[in-house]
Amino acid sequence: MQSKTFEIGDIVSWNSEAGYVSGRIRNIHTAPFMVNGYQHHATAINPQYEIESLKTGHIAFHKGTALTRITS
Repeated sequence: MQSKTFEIGDIVSWNSEAGYVSGRIRNIHTAPFMVNGYQHHATAINPQYEIESLKTGHIAFHKGTALTRITS
């Protein structure tokens, strides 16, 4: 399944263990990458989005299928 596409600066939300979180996309990864020893699987067709939480500043990584655009 192809992922939804977003752009840097878009405000998105996703469902986390603590409920729904919103954040701003700050980077788009289109190749596999490592963060804190964890391999993230990203491709040009199915990128992973680097998102900064608007509330806590925490950085999260998600595929587009997990995200909903709030605004851009």
